[in-house]
Amino acid sequence: MPLNFIDNQSIASASGRTLPVIDPSDGQPYDEIPRSDGRDIDAAVQAARRCFEGPWGKLNAAERGRLLIALSHKIAEHANELTAIEQRDCGKPTKQAAADATALARYFEFYAGACDKLHGDTLPYQNGYSVLTWREPHGVTGHVIPWNYPMQIFGRSVGGALAAGNVCVVKPSEDACLSLIRVAQLAAEVGFPAGAINIVTGYGHEVGDALARHAGIDHISFTGSPKVGTLIQQAAAERHCPVTLELGGKSPQIVFADADLDAAIPVIINAIVQNAGQTCSAGSRVLIERGIYGQLIGRLGKAFEALRVGPAAMDLDVGPLIRHTQQQRVWDFLSDAQAAGIATIAQGHVVDEAPETGFYQAPVLLADVPVAHRVAQEEVFGPVLSAMPFDDEEHAVQLANATRFGLVAGVWTRDGARQFRLARRVKSGQVFVNNYGAGGGVELPFGGYKSSGHGREKGFEALYGFTTLKTVAIRHG
Repeated sequence: MPLNFIDNQSIASASGRTLPVIDPSDGQPYDEIPRSDGRDIDAAVQAARRCFEGPWGKLNAAERGRLLIALSHKIAEHANELTAIEQRDCGKPTKQAAADATALARYFEFYAGACDKLHGDTLPYQNGYSVLTWREPHGVTGHVIPWNYPMQIFGRSVGGALAAGNVCVVKPSEDACLSLIRVAQLAAEVGFPAGAINIVTGYGHEVGDALARHAGIDHISFTGSPKVGTLIQQAAAERHCPVTLELGGKSPQIVFADADLDAAIPVIINAIVQNAGQTCSAGSRVLIERGIYGQLIGRLGKAFEALRVGPAAMDLDVGPLIRHTQQQRVWDFLSDAQAAGIATIAQGHVVDEAPETGFYQAPVLLADVPVAHRVAQEEVFGPVLSAMPFDDEEHAVQLANATRFGLVAGVWTRDGARQFRLARRVKSGQVFVNNYGAGGGVELPFGGYKSSGHGREKGFEALYGFTTLKTVAIRHG
């Protein structure tokens, strides 16, 4: 049974209680993890603090970088093992789980190179003074990692925090945490000092709450729902702890009549079916200029009908959803859409080999979705694409911005001036023109507007959030 990883040791929960690990492909338990509580978080925070004030804090930036690159190489060496773990734990098709392992290694490679590039400034001031700034780590950072992309989000969050000089206490989702426990073990193997990376498993209301409220946590990074993000932020606010939040999206793909549809269609489909639609940046709305609406809907429909859904090991287009409650959530959205008279244009199919006990949902294409309906406003977190027409550029911008979210947007047009106009007017943390996602984009700052959160992860920009700026003014006459 995988155990908590605290102070470079595998440790059972203080309570001795456990939780089952469920395979989404068949709905059956196959392992257990510790059901931890505040005592385990406290032990992890204490270990992290000792490390920060001891061996980790004594490392210079170049030495931290060497450890991060060693971990990147170790992850690459164990990519097949991590892929297999992630595939079964999350229900990801093999190609998706393998891509996540590759991305994880790339995150640590990127941040390894950034460690000694985080510079301060000298500032012009009054005569007789020299003023400079430097960036210092917060100290012990807390990381709440969701179940949809454990390895990728661990890499972008923990990788950036470590590069900036922090040490980390990680609370992964109880639904998907096995790969992160293994990565922490690999970090110890390459020489990370005890306490630099700590993993504590369990329920959010027990472990996540304890982490958010712990006085020894100096910064919190959270990826998840707006509701839980609010709770995390409220708990942290009691002690003025800074928080970085990534809270999902309802991202539009805006397709104009002059777009290259042959290029756009496969990208639009992948953006909603990747990871069974369980992606914060999923392109869950497609806004289509009215002149090509029927044509594009028809082509998307044919593509949807060809999609196959099945067990992760079959490596099909779509795997299972993470759990039954998520499956039921998607069913509820589709039921509401049907009751409202929203047309289902096409859907994929679940293969006969898929166990009836697995958590499967065929991709669904909905057309003429009213902008106010919940399927167009709320994050379904499943393979459901809502299509709606627009009349002109102004209408497209209005529809794109007509939700409380603002994480990612795609714009498909050959008109160069329109590309820039849309990129400026759409309220979104990332805007992709004639592409979507840019192949993962480890280097690209990521975060949202509005209810999609605040702060940025990924890229060099993340390092600013994981540090605090100090100004030093020296009077020398």
